[in-house]
Amino acid sequence: MANASSEDPKGKVKCQPVLEDYYECLHHKKEAARVQAMQAAYRKAEADSPRKDAPSAGEIRRLGVLDVPLEEKNLKVNKWLPHREI
Repeated sequence: MANASSEDPKGKVKCQPVLEDYYECLHHKKEAARVQAMQAAYRKAEADSPRKDAPSAGEIRRLGVLDVPLEEKNLKVNKWLPHREI
């Protein structure tokens, strides 16, 4: 520190908040720590309370489109486009 000496460390104390703000502005370490803490808390809350209406793995894979006739899907077959019955 330019305004601190070994006999008078008061200058160091004066510059500490400004220096801390400068390093936070450059590196965002406090912000990153806050974001990580919030993400960890969110993930923990999600893991602790599972959804009651959560879809099964099969429903997620199919998305409700496979293994259903065209009439049930409310799709009309275009005579000009090729298609195959599922």
